[in-house]
Amino acid sequence: MSVTITAADVKKLRDMTGAGMSDCKNALTEAEGDFDKAIENLRKKGQKLSLKRADRETTEGCVLALVSADKTRGVIVKLGCETDFVAKNEDFIALTRSFAELALAKFPENLEALLALPYEDITIGEKAIEQVGVIGEKIDVVYERLEAAMVCPYIHMGNKAGVLVGLSKAGDNFYDAGRDVAMQVAAMHPIALDKDDVDATVVEKEIEIGKELARNEGKPEEMLEKIALGRLNKFYKESTLVNQDFVKDNKLTIAAYLKSIDKDLAATGFKHVKLG
Repeated sequence: MSVTITAADVKKLRDMTGAGMSDCKNALTEAEGDFDKAIENLRKKGQKLSLKRADRETTEGCVLALVSADKTRGVIVKLGCETDFVAKNEDFIALTRSFAELALAKFPENLEALLALPYEDITIGEKAIEQVGVIGEKIDVVYERLEAAMVCPYIHMGNKAGVLVGLSKAGDNFYDAGRDVAMQVAAMHPIALDKDDVDATVVEKEIEIGKELARNEGKPEEMLEKIALGRLNKFYKESTLVNQDFVKDNKLTIAAYLKSIDKDLAATGFKHVKLG
């Protein structure tokens, strides 16, 4: 005996899952009106679509940075998708925010732990897969966290990038400075906090590039190392946060700018997540 699926049933399933009306009707029909089974069918659809779209690029999405009330902890969550149309959807932005708020509340150690957190009656990871079935696009999740005496956030226009900057001291008068430094990170894309934090393989590569450039300029072989190290210092100045010129006042480095506010104020770390 066939079960009659009413418009009210379809709407109820849509409200529960966020899936499209036709998808909800099909899922309920397949499940013969059993809501639990219909939800399971929708999730399976999401998993199948997720596997099919695994090689797609998630160059669009929503990035949010949040900090705790006491400003000692911060998180960045990116929900990546394939198109700008989905990225600007209010439900998609709200889902990203709900993931970020849960991340801030639970402060999981890494992405794997974030995806395992309970969300409604499933996990964040399962909810992300379910949304693949809802929107029909590949979705990925990126997560970063930061702890410091004071954590300052910045979200770039249109939720296209999120930054957290940690400061060595807390105080209401330091917050704007921290935001300035976070905006610097978004604009200038440093690869590390200071030169000692740059990965050794990156340093080796820069020295080799420096030597090759000097060699091509006809410099003596015995001078190549010295010239390359000079160029490495320029690389550190351009690519490490505390040594970069402050974009709002290029007479100061970031380190000097923070010290101009308080002699003991320093950046202790940063996280930067952007689309693409």
